This record gives sequence, C-alpha cells and structure tokens, in this order.
Amino acid sequence: MAIKFEKKGHLIFQGDAIEIMISEIASDSIDLLFVDPPYNIGKKFADFHDRWPSDEAYARWAYQWLDECVRVLKQSGTLYVMTSTQAMPYFDLYLHNKLTILSRIVWHYDSSGVQAKKYYGSMYEPILHCAKNPENYTFNADDIKIEAKTGSQRRLIDYRKPVPAEYNIEKVPGNVWYFPRVRYRMDEYEEHPSQKPESLLERIIRASSNEGDTVLDPFAGTFTTAAVARRLKRRSISIESQEKYVKIGLRRVLQVFNYKGEELLPLAKSYIRKNGNGKRIENESGDLFNARGET
Repeated sequence: MAIKFEKKGHLIFQGDAIEIMISEIASDSIDLLFVDPPYNIGKKFADFHDRWPSDEAYARWAYQWLDECVRVLKQSGTLYVMTSTQAMPYFDLYLHNKLTILSRIVWHYDSSGVQAKKYYGSMYEPILHCAKNPENYTFNADDIKIEAKTGSQRRLIDYRKPVPAEYNIEKVPGNVWYFPRVRYRMDEYEEHPSQKPESLLERIIRASSNEGDTVLDPFAGTFTTAAVARRLKRRSISIESQEKYVKIGLRRVLQVFNYKGEELLPLAKSYIRKNGNGKRIENESGDLFNARGET
C-alpha cells in the first residue's frame, strides 16, 4: 500500500509510479502531466539503479506508465514527457497513435566539463508536447513570451504588411529552449543526479495549465514540478519511490520540516575548493576561494 502525504491541495505518494497511478489516480482527472522518468543510462537514484537489460525492456516498462498517463489525462489535458535521446524514438512512435504530438522540443544546455572526443557529445534532452484533443487544450501563449531579437534589438521593418512596421518585440518561444542545468551553487540545488531547473518547469506549467488546475509528476525526484506548481497556484500530485527524495518533497512542497524525528533542512553546501589531493585551494593572496570566487 502506498504511503500518502497531503497538505493544502498538494499530494505526495511514496511508491511505484505504475501501481499508484492504477490504484490512486482517477481517469480523466489530470490537467497537466510532466514526466521525467529514469533514462536507462545507468545513474544511481538512492537505492534504485537506472538500468534495464535492453532498450526494448526499458520501452516495455515505459509503455505501461505511458498508458496510465493517457488514461488519467483529461480530454482537454496536456502531456510533456522526456527521456534520453536514444529512447525517445520509442516514446514518439508509441504516443503517435494515442495522442496528438503538438511539438518536439529540444532543451539544450551548457557543458559540464569533459565532453566526448570520438563522437558528438549530447548537449540536449528531448521533450514531447502532446494533447488528447488537438482542438481543445490549454496553451497560454501570452504567459510565456520571450524577447524577439529581430524587433527588440535589430529594429527591422516588416515590409510584407499593408503598412510597413517594425517586427514585434516579443514572441512565443520556438521548440529549442535554452535553460542552464541546475548546478551545486544554485539556490534550488538538491542532492539528486538529474534535477530539472525551475525555469524549465515554469514555462511548461505557465503555458499548459491555469490556476487551480491539477499537475501530476509520476517521477517526482526533487519535486521541482510540484514546487513550481505550488508557487503558481496550481494543485499537484507527485509520486516518488525513494524515501530520500520524498523527504525533499515534504520540505519543499508541503512545508513539513520534521519526518520520523529527522529535521528536514535544505542541503548544507560547502564552497571550499580542493585540489586532486584533497587540499584547500588558495588564491595568490592566500585567501581561500569564497562562494563567488574565480580561479
């Protein structure tokens, strides 16, 4: 039986995503689904190892929860789903016959240091943006507009109009998004191997839901989806199998700061830099590097 926590319109389940969706989530009840599952690339998530025997085995597992996502999504609902570049073709083809794929989004980001030397290293993650009914879904274009450099910076004139005029200074984002990955020194950082940035979730939640809507994240991780949903006055349902990460959700979403006698505090970060031998690095004046220091 799943463990459940609830407070002020936000619900957290601890347990298996597929089992909980089957037993706890009603059909046609969710306005927005954001799914960021394990990618089958070998990462360790607390007591869970993200590795299946093959891509086909991973896809068969994914099809089970994808079916549940389709079931619980409202007729006017929207689904965003991510996975690795290797596995996304399986998801794309499978969902193509169940939903309307509105956009294929590329989230790209900065390098994390050493990159591939014998092939082109991966610097992006793909996202599918899907709807049950292509004629009836939420898309709040005005809430996510960004700068249109052609109009705001270059001040070009559009001569195709009956009366020539400058290009717009704002536009709806295209399907290639740049958001920095979450780094250790960022305020939102939590101890998790694949945390997604709040800025990414804010665009998705603003665009595809309204205040009071219910947002479901079946692989909650650091609970960024629910935290942003809470800030934007949406309701949320989160599912997470690992107790280590459930405690992040209790603190970050439900504002619970004590669990089984343990005080739930944000991660205590150290900004002391060390070399390969474990010794502190000092600058030329002998001062230790501080949180904003540079080499």
